[in-house]
Amino acid sequence: MAGSILGTEVIRREDGTLLTGEGRYTGDIRPEGLLTACFVRSPVAHGTIESIETEVAARHPGVLAVFTAATLGLGKVKPRMQLDAHFDREALAGDRVRFVGEPVAMVVAETLSAAQDAADLVIVEYEPLTVSMDAEAVVTGGEALLFPERGSDAIVAAFGPVEGLHDEADKVITARIVHNRMAVVSMEPHALLADPTGDKLTVWVSTQGVHATRDGIADSLGLEHDDIRVIAPWVGGGFGAKGGWGSEHVAVVAAARRLGRPVAWTETRAENLISMQARDHVHYARLGVTDDGRMVSLEVVAVADAGAYPGLGGVLPFATRLMSPGVYGIGKVQFDYAVAATNRAPLGAFRGAGRPQATLTIERMADLAAAELGIDPVELRRRNFLAPESFPLVTPTGGAYDSGEYEKALDRACELAGYQELRQQQADRRAAGDPCRLGLGVSSYVEVTAPVGQQEHASVEVHPDGSATVSVGTASHGQGHETAFTMIAADRLGIDMERIAFVQSDTALVARGDGTGGSRSAQLGGSAIHAASMEVLDIARQRAAELLEASADDIVVTDDGRLGVAGVPGAAVSWEQVAALAEEPLRAELDHTTDGPTFPFGTHICAVEVDIQTGMVTLLRFVAVDDAGNLLNPIIVAGQQHGGVASGIGQALYEHVVYDSDGNPLTTGLADYAMPSAAEFCDFTVDSTITPTHLNPLGVKGIGEAATIGATPAVQNAVIDALSDLGIRHIDLPLTPERVWQAIQSAGESESAISWPTLPSPGAAPG
Repeated sequence: MAGSILGTEVIRREDGTLLTGEGRYTGDIRPEGLLTACFVRSPVAHGTIESIETEVAARHPGVLAVFTAATLGLGKVKPRMQLDAHFDREALAGDRVRFVGEPVAMVVAETLSAAQDAADLVIVEYEPLTVSMDAEAVVTGGEALLFPERGSDAIVAAFGPVEGLHDEADKVITARIVHNRMAVVSMEPHALLADPTGDKLTVWVSTQGVHATRDGIADSLGLEHDDIRVIAPWVGGGFGAKGGWGSEHVAVVAAARRLGRPVAWTETRAENLISMQARDHVHYARLGVTDDGRMVSLEVVAVADAGAYPGLGGVLPFATRLMSPGVYGIGKVQFDYAVAATNRAPLGAFRGAGRPQATLTIERMADLAAAELGIDPVELRRRNFLAPESFPLVTPTGGAYDSGEYEKALDRACELAGYQELRQQQADRRAAGDPCRLGLGVSSYVEVTAPVGQQEHASVEVHPDGSATVSVGTASHGQGHETAFTMIAADRLGIDMERIAFVQSDTALVARGDGTGGSRSAQLGGSAIHAASMEVLDIARQRAAELLEASADDIVVTDDGRLGVAGVPGAAVSWEQVAALAEEPLRAELDHTTDGPTFPFGTHICAVEVDIQTGMVTLLRFVAVDDAGNLLNPIIVAGQQHGGVASGIGQALYEHVVYDSDGNPLTTGLADYAMPSAAEFCDFTVDSTITPTHLNPLGVKGIGEAATIGATPAVQNAVIDALSDLGIRHIDLPLTPERVWQAIQSAGESESAISWPTLPSPGAAPG
């Protein structure tokens, strides 16, 4: 067989459909008799519902029904991840609201305009309650309770104490690091269409996993899983936030069943901004170092503001803890955390899901240590990297790292950035008194991909005409799965990619699957397709051997894509001939299990200018060198790197969900929420080192979130480095001109001492 197509640059098959606008999204599907749902949402952050008047709205022209919790008649919605049953939500709030934007009623009408007009006619009377917005105060019991029947709005996870934690340290560096709350801002917001009129209730939905979404909706409605067919058509981005189902999804499906007609709902951008949110941690950190620059101990107390109904966002700090030592050989680590319910929107996942917080904290601490010790940040990292020969290994927090050559990525990033030349430029500009300060930021990271669920489903079938179909349980929403996965099958079988059909995201066509999340698709879905392809090839070799009167062991895929006898050029048969010989389809379907999660890594370097007169930050250069093991398609990998870097820069410089003290969201539109565009970025230089993993047959690791994880601390470190000669030690994210300018104005003033928090014992927080 000719050389492998894997690792070569193949243009994405999906892009033609995307660029010509031919893709059908959930909102493009318009069955006959379609109704539209619109939600009435709470304008208060915390209060009891005294009454809901729906009669006038119900009489509005075009309205079919107005539902409340009482009339919809559902119990609690099955949570995607349950921390405590007290935190589970209703499809529509019944007696109490806990964040601005929580749905309290739903109007279903013939048109969207009729539904919206009627929603304005629903009158809800609230009795306001004290608002709880301070997660740290929640943990210590200093805020009003959202869940009084539980007795506490916090959950504490303590893993210590570590004996002699900082005994080997000559110095202990302390910092308080804020991880700003972000809105996900997927290009397509939530969207769902439920149609009960066919043979089976069918739900089209913008989701990252159709099987989990089907099961969650079915369980919430008391249905069997097979009672519902779920299809994800084209999906306009997810980034972790569309990994399942929500209250609105369940309510719309329930309404469609009740009315016997298809019902659609598409979230508005304002609804999306006030509900689809992520990040929001505060970390108190202590890093123990020796005088010669060795990191010997790390202590972190983290508080996660999980919003009104802690669920997935309250689980993610476990991933933060897992990855807290980063790329460094820190011998002793103690990481305790608390999860708090507040009157903000429920916290979810977003590109990195817990791992960005770990990297940002350890990389800020590394730079603070370098400054304290007078060591260049690059050199400090070199002294502390885990050595390549030490892999595989298990970190003090339980991370089972598979492989890593961290210094190789650092060296390449320094080379591409021109690190030493930039340092000299920085010194020259400072000496000249340039008001535009040059800053350099370094971030060396490691993350975990496919952190849970090491199994995925796939099937491969070769048809009588020699074409093939590949199906898989993952779900692409922009990642390029159709291209990457058909490349794997084409490589293993010798069938041209253009003759391989790709099937995903339909519970009627794909038996099972865990969807896409945690950068799992290539290593799990790709490995499953590899395994199914090899199983089909084994069957085909047996059949070809019969036709050619040869041993199956001698049958290979030839350079022209046939099955032939090794060393005998003229002895070969086509896939059509092999398939025709079959008494049953030439097909393999399986569940493939890999041997564990993988740990991609890399180094990012950012150069910025900071105008000390205005606080304005300008990006000059950004270099990302990431290592995701073997690369299936470098074009797709580079695309993920570019998108990830942009996302990470957004968190560092621009994006921040803001609430006032009464729990009112102030960033409810893209005029208020600073979502950067290409105009705000410099050119990105992306490159890859290749350190394969032994845990899957393709040697691949995840790449979808890696660049986001590395980018944010590189930018933050660069801005602070630019101002370090002014005595500025730390500035919280996002680094807006106002925030940077204020730090410059107060430079030289003594910093307030950091008050180290004490978490209550786990037993003090029920659940």
